[in-house]
This record gives sequence, C-alpha cells and structure tokens, in this order.
Amino acid sequence: MQFATIHPIAARPDLPVITDEEAAALARTTLNLFRAWGLADSEARVLLGGMAQRTWARWKAGDIGRIDRDLRARMAILMGIHKALRYLFTDPARGYAWIRKPNEAFGGQSALDIMMRGEITDLIDLRAYLDAERGAW
Repeated sequence: MQFATIHPIAARPDLPVITDEEAAALARTTLNLFRAWGLADSEARVLLGGMAQRTWARWKAGDIGRIDRDLRARMAILMGIHKALRYLFTDPARGYAWIRKPNEAFGGQSALDIMMRGEITDLIDLRAYLDAERGAW
C-alpha cells in the first residue's frame, strides 16, 4: 500500500512563511535570548542545529547572512519556548534560570540538557511540554 505524500506546508496553508526580513529579526532576537539564558557559544551553536563557529562569530558581529528553513524553524521554536516561559514565570529572571535547573519531569535533567541533544524534535517536545504546563493545549 502506498501513502500519498503531503507537503507539510500544503497540508497547513494557515502557517505563515517567515520572510527574509523576519528571519533576520528573529536571528537578532535569538542572540538576545541566548544572552539572557547565559549560553556559551558552543551551547548556542548546538541549539541552532550545529552552526559552524565562523558563522556564529559572524552572527555575533551582526552579519546574519542567509538563513535556511531549518534554522528559521529552530529559532521560531526557541521563541515559542521563551514565550511559554514568560507566561509561566512572572519574573523573567526565573524563566531564564529555569532553563538550567534540574527538572523531575525530565528525569533530573534540565531543559537545556534536553535541548543540547541537538535534534529539532527535542526543541519541539520541550515547547509542547511548556505549552501543556501553561494550559495552551
């Protein structure tokens, strides 16, 4: 039996496309978020899908360049994680600190430990967990 292949965007025409200008703004915002989370360069690069050290250095210097679809998706998910934490914690500093705190729901690992596995599905799973915690589902 064969299954019809459905392009994800075709199946979800309601999903907005991230323009180049929006992607550049998203990249700048992601840099700020990573500073707030206190990430090391190596951690930031993993969360961005294994970004090369030279590319990361250019980003930090303000030269964002071309942003592919995977990277756009990763950054959008990271912003969703940030948004969920802002809903859950009235004090932003607590939300930023939560990223590194061990969590029983993650078997004693932190959210950062989960995200550092490097797969986009880990980011998606963390976002879903936070959305469920805040009652968004």
